[in-house]
Amino acid sequence: MDLKSGDVILATIQFSDTYETKTRPAVILFQEFDNVIIAGITSNLHMKGISLSVEEGAIKPSVIKLNYIFTISKVMIKRKLFSLTKKKRMQIYNALVSNLSELKK
Repeated sequence: MDLKSGDVILATIQFSDTYETKTRPAVILFQEFDNVIIAGITSNLHMKGISLSVEEGAIKPSVIKLNYIFTISKVMIKRKLFSLTKKKRMQIYNALVSNLSELKK
């Protein structure tokens, strides 16, 4: 499977508070070897993050949660759903850089 940054995928994700897993959508931030760093996607529009519309490819209006970033193995990816536009990828990049700016202080 050919994957790149900005691809929205369906992956098996482990909950942080249990050993249970669930198939969830996520966006690939980057990958190195077989490790894939992703940000979770939710349809709970009350969550903080970057909006993702049906017109952009989501099944229903959703939010890319930049406070829900983790690493999964490439084998946990079930399939690629769609790719984000360059504009949406830049939104994610700018938000991440802004969030990480505290490290420079």
